[in-house]
Amino acid sequence: MSQPVQPPNPPQQPYGGGQPTDGNPYAAQQPQSPYPGQQAGAPTGNPYPPHQAGAPTGNPFGQQGQQPGQFGGGAPFQPAPPARDNIGLGVLTALGTAIVAAILYGVIAGAIEREIGYAAVAVGFLTGFAASKVGGPKPAVTAASAVFSLGAVFLGQLIGMSMILADALGLGFSEVFFDHFSDVLDVWKQEADFMTYLFLALGPIAAFGGAKRGA
Repeated sequence: MSQPVQPPNPPQQPYGGGQPTDGNPYAAQQPQSPYPGQQAGAPTGNPYPPHQAGAPTGNPFGQQGQQPGQFGGGAPFQPAPPARDNIGLGVLTALGTAIVAAILYGVIAGAIEREIGYAAVAVGFLTGFAASKVGGPKPAVTAASAVFSLGAVFLGQLIGMSMILADALGLGFSEVFFDHFSDVLDVWKQEADFMTYLFLALGPIAAFGGAKRGA
C-alpha cells in the first residue's frame, strides 16, 4: 500500500500571525506602531516624527536670531551732523545779531548815562559766536563779525547819547535820533575820549574770541 499524502502546510500569516475573523483570511491584525502612544493602523497627520527642541530643521533659510547691530538690532544709526559751510547765512546772522546787540547796548548806556566795557565785549562776543555757529569757522564769517561788532558798538553809543539828549531837551527819542542825527554825531565827536575808542576796539576783539568759541 502507498503512504498517505500529507496535506500541504497552511499559509503563514504575513503580519504578526493574527487569526482570521469571520472567515476573512485578510482580516489580520495590523502591525504595531513603531511610535509609542499611537494606535496601530491609525493614520497620522505628520508621517515624520516631531523635531526635538533645538534640533536643526531641513530649511536652511529658517529664522535665526538677529545679532546686535544687524538690520535693526543694537543702537540706532546716528546721522552725521550737517556741515556748516554757508558763508552767506553766517554773514546775515552776524548782521542781525549785531543790530540787536547794538540796541541793547544803547538802551543800557542811555539808562545809566554811561558806557560799560563789559557791554561792548558782550556785543562783539555774541556777534562772533552766533555767526560762527551758523556759518562755520570761515575767515569771511569771522571778518564780517568783527566789522559788524565795531558798527554795533558805535551804533549803541549813538543810541545811548540820543536817549540822554532826548531826556535833557524834553524831546522824544525818535525825534532826536532820526530828525537830528547829524547833531547827535557832532555831540559824539565832542564827547569822545580814550575810553570811547577803547570800547570801539573791544567789540571786534571780542568778536574773534566768540567766533573761535562757536566753531
